[in-house]
Amino acid sequence: MSVRLTLAAEAGAFVPGGTVVLIGAPADLDLSLFGDADITVVQDRMPEAGVWQTRDVTVVRALPTAQYDLAIVWVPRAKAEAHDRIAQACAVADRVVIDGQKTDGIESLLKDMRRQVEVSGPISKAHGKLFWVTDAKFPDWHAKPAQIDGRWNVVPGVFSADGVDPGSALLASAFPDTLRGRVADLGAGWGYLSAVTLERCPKITQLDLVESHGAALDCAATNVADPRAQFHWADATTWGDAGTYDAVIMNPPFHSGRSTALDLGHAFVASAARLLRKKGVLWMVANRHLAYEQELRTHFRTGDTFTGDTKFKIFEARK
Repeated sequence: MSVRLTLAAEAGAFVPGGTVVLIGAPADLDLSLFGDADITVVQDRMPEAGVWQTRDVTVVRALPTAQYDLAIVWVPRAKAEAHDRIAQACAVADRVVIDGQKTDGIESLLKDMRRQVEVSGPISKAHGKLFWVTDAKFPDWHAKPAQIDGRWNVVPGVFSADGVDPGSALLASAFPDTLRGRVADLGAGWGYLSAVTLERCPKITQLDLVESHGAALDCAATNVADPRAQFHWADATTWGDAGTYDAVIMNPPFHSGRSTALDLGHAFVASAARLLRKKGVLWMVANRHLAYEQELRTHFRTGDTFTGDTKFKIFEARK
């Protein structure tokens, strides 16, 4: 349980019971502070949502239109996404608690809110802040979808929401147009790489987009209209049946919060190797400074850099 949340309860920010909606709550959150409350969790990221689904609460990807006695918001790093979460919470609950780390911009959000409404608290503890509002509305804070290059639909909070990721663009131009059969795009994001791959490779029979961020996958579903595309809200490091793909393409994530987490990228490499058939091929892009070579050689017959530029390297690795 967040120590800030415990202190907030002691300060009268909320009382146990009633109907409670938790927006972006961490999967290990202790729920005992809410007593016998009827709890709904809004979580559109895997594997956190999968963990919540094993607990005795209602788990949804998007905030329902029902009214709640209390809403608690855990703020994400993207400010526009944080604004949207707060606006949605205030639309469905009179009492809204906002919690976040300093590294995720909670102090800036507090200043933004104080310009418009009266804010109670804050409680400062463990490198973060928690505060709450009553009967507040932020109609101008709702997320506004955008388009990139007049084609690609995105929303705040998805990876590369301000433009096509240059690494993905480089990868899309690197592999041959002879990819065929069944292909998986691990960490597909809002769908750029999959869309371009399907346009370039007519012999692909099915392309499975695997993405852990539900909002990004929703964007991908609008950006990739090809009937060969299938969409999967899942953790790419554990998803899928072994030995069922002819090719895997990916631009794997390598951050956990603000920290570099190369183990996450390594897990993507291991998952790709597991999914590929004998003689299957992985096409992957990575930042120049990230060391994937040994991990690739662990799982593949070949794993040398195929091409790249000053910022990125492209790997072609075969089973």
